[in-house]
Order: sequence, then C-alpha cells, then structure tokens
Amino acid sequence: MTIEKWAQDLAQFIDEKNIKCNESLKRYTMTKLGGKADILAMPETTEQAVAVVKYAHQQQVPLLMLGNGSNMVVRDGGVRGIVITFAKLTDIEITGDVVVAESGALLKEVSKQVAAHSLTGLEFACGIPGSIGGAMAMNAGAYGGEIKDIIVECTVLTKEGEMLVLSKDELELSYRKSIIAKEGYYVLSAKFQLMKGDQAAIDAKIADLTFQRESKQPLEYPSAGSVFKRPPGHFAGKLIQDSGLQGKGVGGAEVSTKHAGFIINKNNATATDYIETIQMVQRVVKEKFDVALEMEVKIVGED
Repeated sequence: MTIEKWAQDLAQFIDEKNIKCNESLKRYTMTKLGGKADILAMPETTEQAVAVVKYAHQQQVPLLMLGNGSNMVVRDGGVRGIVITFAKLTDIEITGDVVVAESGALLKEVSKQVAAHSLTGLEFACGIPGSIGGAMAMNAGAYGGEIKDIIVECTVLTKEGEMLVLSKDELELSYRKSIIAKEGYYVLSAKFQLMKGDQAAIDAKIADLTFQRESKQPLEYPSAGSVFKRPPGHFAGKLIQDSGLQGKGVGGAEVSTKHAGFIINKNNATATDYIETIQMVQRVVKEKFDVALEMEVKIVGED
C-alpha cells in the first residue's frame, strides 16, 4: 500500500489539512533532529484519534506516537508508516480541585492554569517541556514531585483502538516507567487530584523552580532535556561532569557545559551526531565509574 493510499484512507476520518505526507519531523521535536515521516496524522478529536489507531491496526501500518517531541530522538532516515500526534487535543478542564487534561496539553500550560486557580500539587511540572501524554507514559517528575503523586486515572487507547480507563494502581507508575510505555498504549486524557493552596506560596514556588531551571539548564539550545535516568546511588550529570565530558561531542552535538545531563544540538547536528554523543557518554562513564547510564530519551526511526 502506498503513502498516497494511506493519506486517502485517513482523509475519511480526519481533515486533509491534518494529514501530511513525507513530512520532516525536525519541526516537531525539541532536538530539531530527524528525517521524514511517511505520514504525519494530527487528529482534532478523540473520535478521530480512535479512527486513526484502528485503521493502522486493521491495515497493519506501523504507527508511532509523537508527543511534544521533548523526549524523543528521531533518526535521520525518518519513520516509516504513520506518525500520529495528539498535539491538537489540548482541552484542560478544572472542576474544584480536580483537573482533566487531554493528551496534547502541555504540562507547563496545565501547571500554569491550575496555579491560577490556587491549586497546589503540580508546581513541580512548571518547567517540564512535555505533553500530558508523554508525562503519563514516563511518570514525569522534577524537583521532588512526579505524576504518580497526583494522578487519579488515565484514559488510553490500546494498539487495537480499544478505549480503557486505568486507575492509579493499574498505571503501574514507578521511576520513569508505566504500563502505558510497557504496553504501547496511546494516552487520550488524564485526571489529577490537586489541593487548594495559598496563592502567594504557589506563585513563589513556581518562581523559584523557574529560576532554578533557567539558571542551570541550557534552554538556549535544542535538546531532548535530561538524557539519562538517575542511576541508583548516583546523579547522571555528576558522573558525566566528573568524566570531563562537558563541551565534548560528535559533529554538531555536544554535552552541555551548563548542565552535563543535557546533550544539545549546538551546531546543525544530525540525529547520528546526537546518538553517537549519547553512546560516547555511556562508554566513558562505564569505563571510569563502572556505572551503566540508561537513556531516558527514546530513539526511533531508521538510520
């Protein structure tokens, strides 16, 4: 089946303007890296999302979920099949101290809106660049808080397009892990339980965390954020720093001199540059400290 036929078929479910053929994924990833997707599909409703997932399953077309592209490196050869993004599913509903946010809503936007309602519990997310979908899949966290502290339930699609509502326990959330990632589910929305808080205290906490993030992270360059998970008993950034790797890299990719846990696209890097820099860091840290750094980012696509 050809790309044109997939596009034709998908146009039965979603607006043609939301179907892009041979689309470069550089525009959709925080690293500004990666080749082309055969098809990029952007459903605008839950019903459209279900239809695309069911179609891909029935026609046996490979399907890849692209969130906000903040935690993903797309290889230079791009992605075959359909790449689906829920970036247009961005509704946020706040009822009392309960928040329901769709998959494509940005975590920092949800954090901002709940803070404006004097709700506390999501301040930790004020600087996390991902979407709700990605945050659920990896139990995103920062500054001592994580998604599992506030989640009530999550609505997902299976690979077959069946809708499930998973409770907090069923989500199996642990450090950067969930059943969503394990089973390859697609997040539609999430429900959070927050608490009424003191507006001045909430604002002060967000201001403090924003300052910490902006002063310590290389936000002026494209990057996939924190590249490695925290190894037991260590901090990845400290190990990389102590290995003398800051400022080192391959091609246009470099270990940040501002924060060693970040690899930046400093000068028109390719995805290959970026991935080889990750591998170089893993190799050197293993040699020096006998610690195996596990990636927090996901690498997808073809060379």
